[in-house]
Amino acid sequence: MDGAVTEDRLIDGRVRLLQPAEGYRAAIDPVFLAAAVDAGAGERVLDVGSGVGAASLCLAVRVAQCRITGLELQRSLFELAKRNIALNGLEDRVETFLCSIAVPPPILAPGSFHHVMTNPPHLADGTPPANGSRATAHMEGEVDLDAWMRGCVVLLRERGTLTVIHRADRLDELLATLRHRVGTIAVLPLWPMRDRPAKRVLVRARKGVAGPTSLLTGMVLHESDGSYTRAAEAVLREGQSLEF
Repeated sequence: MDGAVTEDRLIDGRVRLLQPAEGYRAAIDPVFLAAAVDAGAGERVLDVGSGVGAASLCLAVRVAQCRITGLELQRSLFELAKRNIALNGLEDRVETFLCSIAVPPPILAPGSFHHVMTNPPHLADGTPPANGSRATAHMEGEVDLDAWMRGCVVLLRERGTLTVIHRADRLDELLATLRHRVGTIAVLPLWPMRDRPAKRVLVRARKGVAGPTSLLTGMVLHESDGSYTRAAEAVLREGQSLEF
């Protein structure tokens, strides 16, 4: 793999993470995504667009004995994910495949997973970032949001949960892709500060379970001085789960 690599820490150092010094770098989104997945011991979780494995590793550390499979399209990130799995000693519970959600490996049969979590590309159009890896991670390619969600739901078992983190300004598009595929949809906004519009939303839904869509109170991430709120610290530093 070409390019400089840094080693960072997540969840107060419990997760060691190698990632590119330049290009796509995991921040807080995968930590919140993993915290929103209601997985239990022995259950199988699919991480679609897993990158270097940040969300997979955070979930594996939080939920003992769950098993996690990542799917990543970029070879450079896939190779780092394999190194990160070994670096954290999680080879027995976390694996990753180099592939697109449009063409998952045949070993992953439809309906295989209790939970699917995903942080899909956030941009459908516009000027792509100059860095190629970052552009691939952030811009939709041949697999648009609707196809991405379709692939996720296919691999999810009946009554399983789908958890997505996405841009708040694309919530309407995301909900449109989920309509008629899943039910009991809950939307949890992540507010940067108390007086600021949400930039991210977490969405959780269940396959084969009918129910109304609900808008939850959400979480404020920062105090007025820029420090994290106590609730955000509980997720980011202490590895606590998010309650829907």
